[in-house]
Amino acid sequence: MSGVKLELFTMDDLREIDYATRDILGNYGVQVSCKEGLQLFADNGCDVNFETQMVKIPSKVINQALANAPKKFYLYGRDEKHTIEQMHNGRVHFTCFGTGIQMCDYLGNGKYHTRDSTGKDLANCAKIVDWAENISYFSLAVSAREYAGVGATDVHEMVISMNNTTKHFNHIDPVAENVDYYFEILKACYGGDEELARNRPLMSMLVCPTSPLEIGYNASQVIMKGARYGIPVNILSMAMAGGSSPVHLAGTLVTHNAEILAGLVLAQLANPGAKVFYGSSTTAFDLMKGTAPVGSPELALISASVVKLGQYYGLPVYVAGM
Repeated sequence: MSGVKLELFTMDDLREIDYATRDILGNYGVQVSCKEGLQLFADNGCDVNFETQMVKIPSKVINQALANAPKKFYLYGRDEKHTIEQMHNGRVHFTCFGTGIQMCDYLGNGKYHTRDSTGKDLANCAKIVDWAENISYFSLAVSAREYAGVGATDVHEMVISMNNTTKHFNHIDPVAENVDYYFEILKACYGGDEELARNRPLMSMLVCPTSPLEIGYNASQVIMKGARYGIPVNILSMAMAGGSSPVHLAGTLVTHNAEILAGLVLAQLANPGAKVFYGSSTTAFDLMKGTAPVGSPELALISASVVKLGQYYGLPVYVAGM
């Protein structure tokens, strides 16, 4: 492609970031708040302290995981024309992002009424994305709040989304204990054919490490279950420079990288060849207002940096828009 390009790093720069990341993972480690995940790391050559839940990951384990992770996989739509290729150094695709919990109803004359979002709002969002040619797949946009506290909100949101778009569905708020239900729904979409559900999953999932340097119980379980069911998992850090990660962007980038690689290793240990995105919605923390501004220039710099790291590792990348 011709046009303007932003090249933030040389290959030597990328190697330095990689070396710093491996130093953190190999000598300091990440916390994994899941006994099954800890055992999986321990069984595969990592130094695990079960009392502190700290895992030190040697470079050889990282290298093997990167070798196993696919450079390309597909996000399947219910309509075959909406199936897209997610590929290292491949075409850029766009999706919506959430998950919002409120909606604004326009009342006229610049007046709005703010209320909790509902399943109907989610269905309408999915229909709009289904119509929009420039959006490749549907990510959970708003929550069906009427199910909050009632039970299985995430399952209802999956069903509502998939019933209202023929494009691929990306679940941004997966709940580990319900991933088994997700897979049963995927099987039902294929008339009970488990092989088709595994080979052509109509959904993917997104999970976030807990910055700094922790993979929580829910994230660990979603990563492992997604790997075993063949469901692509987007491991996406949402670190905040100056809040939950170093104030300097270079330090934030290293801790971000360590979190993603730790999640990627876990996925490949659970099932070699598991489909994984290298994800980012990391930004800077506004120390005066106590917010995470996603429209900041720092987010743009971090997202551009993350793209280069994903390309360096040969992984499909997913980053927050600038």
